[in-house]
Amino acid sequence: MTEQQILDLLASNLIWVLLAILIFVVIFKGIQIVPQSEQYVVERFGRLRAVLGPGINFIVPFLDVVRHKVSILERQLPNASQDAITRDNVLVEVETSVFYRITQPEKTVYRIRDADAAIATTVAGIVRAEIGKMDLDDVQANRSALITTIKAAVEDAVDNWGIEVTRAELLDVNLDEATRAAMLQQLNAERARRAHVTEAEGKKRAVELEAEGELYAAEQTAKARRITADAEAYATGVVAKAIADNGLEAAQYQVALKQVEALNALGSGPSSQTVLVPAHALEAFGNAFNMLKGKS
Repeated sequence: MTEQQILDLLASNLIWVLLAILIFVVIFKGIQIVPQSEQYVVERFGRLRAVLGPGINFIVPFLDVVRHKVSILERQLPNASQDAITRDNVLVEVETSVFYRITQPEKTVYRIRDADAAIATTVAGIVRAEIGKMDLDDVQANRSALITTIKAAVEDAVDNWGIEVTRAELLDVNLDEATRAAMLQQLNAERARRAHVTEAEGKKRAVELEAEGELYAAEQTAKARRITADAEAYATGVVAKAIADNGLEAAQYQVALKQVEALNALGSGPSSQTVLVPAHALEAFGNAFNMLKGKS
């Protein structure tokens, strides 16, 4: 087929070719494939027509135009620092970070020009207002509650912009050098006071324990004496009963037993090699041995 023949064929079928191209363009313009992480804002003659979600969407070609492609992923604002004054007139520098995502793109694109700057300004104002209601010690001690309050206030402020605040963080609270030095001095003084109090309480407790120990020792000594006295009273009662039952013989037997025990104690000492006993003592010991022998 020659070139002239090809041109003649196109000329005779020009209408069909143009029609095919038009159909292809219409299909291409009418189908919109939206990624999972985005939403498309569609306008018709300059007015909001629809918001296309993820997947395949159909629009009217040449009438509907995708004007804005909005990411719905969570975003983080750059860390921002702002000065604030507490209720007790202490200047602090607060560093914050905010996470958010767009939930209604039609509100975000038509109601606010720069969402990041607007949120940052809102956060700065709310942080200053909330910290101004608290003392410095409360700011440090109730940081979690302060973060919750700031997040709730920011959510209320940006609700009309189709934005959801997912998280707000209070990263740091910095003080000027003069305030930091004063707080450090106060902290050292408080530690010294606690150390003195602890030392005084320790001394007091030591005295109490020592007194309790002495009282316990006295109680135990008295108890031991009472037991010894009871034992001696019991022994005396037994001896008295024996004397009453057996007469003088029982008394002499007890005396002889004590004499023999005393002699054994003298002879069993580690340093006692020679024991000197008076002559009348030997006679008494002899009588004692005779009594014990006769008793046994």
